[in-house]
Amino acid sequence: MNSRTDVATRFTEELALSLRNDSLHLILLPTEKCNFRCTYCYEDFSVGRMKDSIVKGIKGLIDRRLEGLRSLSISWFGGEPLLALPVIEEVSAHVIRVAADHSDLEYAADMTTNGYLLDSTTMTRLSALGIRQYQISLDGPQKFHDRTRVQANGSGSFHQVWENLLAIRQSATPVHVILRVHITPANLSSMPEFLTHIQDAFLGDARFSVLLKPVERLGGPNDEKMSVIGGEEAPKILADLQSMVLSGGAGSGLQPVPDVCYAARPNSLMIRANGVVGKCTVALTDPANAIGRLRSDGTVEIDNVLLRPWLRGWESGDWSTLSCPANGLPRNQPTLLQVGPTRLEPERM
Repeated sequence: MNSRTDVATRFTEELALSLRNDSLHLILLPTEKCNFRCTYCYEDFSVGRMKDSIVKGIKGLIDRRLEGLRSLSISWFGGEPLLALPVIEEVSAHVIRVAADHSDLEYAADMTTNGYLLDSTTMTRLSALGIRQYQISLDGPQKFHDRTRVQANGSGSFHQVWENLLAIRQSATPVHVILRVHITPANLSSMPEFLTHIQDAFLGDARFSVLLKPVERLGGPNDEKMSVIGGEEAPKILADLQSMVLSGGAGSGLQPVPDVCYAARPNSLMIRANGVVGKCTVALTDPANAIGRLRSDGTVEIDNVLLRPWLRGWESGDWSTLSCPANGLPRNQPTLLQVGPTRLEPERM
C-alpha cells in the first residue's frame, strides 16, 4: 500500500469515527475560574462555577443519549476544574449510576488540570468515579515554572504540583498522567537535564508519559511580550528533545499527538460553565465558537450554520484544517448573538 492510499484509508477511518452516532465526547467546564495566572494564558476567567440548571442539563443530556450509545467519553476542563470538585463528582456519579444498566457502554473520563489541588486523596476519589487520565503541565525546572505558572496570589506552584505527582507515583491508583512539558526559549537550555529528571522520577512507571509542547501565542494579553519557539526551528528542537525521552529504556514515555482535533469531530461538543455549547477550548471568547446552548431538560440546540465551518475539513479533505479547524475559520457566518434562539435548530444530541 502506497503512502497516498495510506492517507486515504486513514481519512476514511477517522471520518467514520467522527460520524458515529453511538459515540459521544463531551468537554465539560465545571468552572472557568482558576487558581493560577499563567503568563501565556488566553482565558479571561469571566464565567464562574457551573449553575445547578446546567449540571441538571448535562445529566439530562447523558440520559437522553444513553440508549444506543456504545462509547461515552467526558473531558473535564476549565479554568481549573478542581475548583468545582462537587460538580465533577455529581456528574461523574450520575454517569456511573446510569451506565451500570448498560453493560455494552464504554465510558472513559479525563481531566486537564494544573495539578495543584490533585492530591492523592482527590485522585483516588476521582479514579473511583472513572476519571483516570490527567494532563498536567510543567514549564521546566522550578525556577522557570514558577515564573510562568504563577498562582493567583503571586506565589510559585512547582513544589506542590511536583509533590502531588510523586504522591500519585507512590500510590497504586489505576490512572495515566500525561506530563505536558512546555518548551520556551528561556527554559530550552535546561530541558535536557529536566527531562532526564522526569525520566528518572516518573517514566519507569507505565502510568506516566510526556507530551512536549512549545508555548504558543493563543490570544492572551501577554502575547506580544512572549518569546516563543516557532518556524523552522521547532521541529528539530522537538525531535532532539523527544529522543531524550525515548532513550534509556523509556520507549513508551512519549505521548503521541493526535492528528485530528476534537473540534473537527461532529460527535464532540464543549459545554461551558454557562451552558453555551462550543467546539474549541482555546477559542473560548470567539463568537464563532458559540454554536448553541444546553437547556436544563438536557436538550442541546445547535445551529448547523454555525457548526458547519468547524467540520469543513471533512469536506475538503485538508489535514491541516482537521488538525486545527479554528485556524482560518470562515468569518462570514452570523454569530450566535445575531442568530438568536429563533434560528437555532435542535440537533440529535
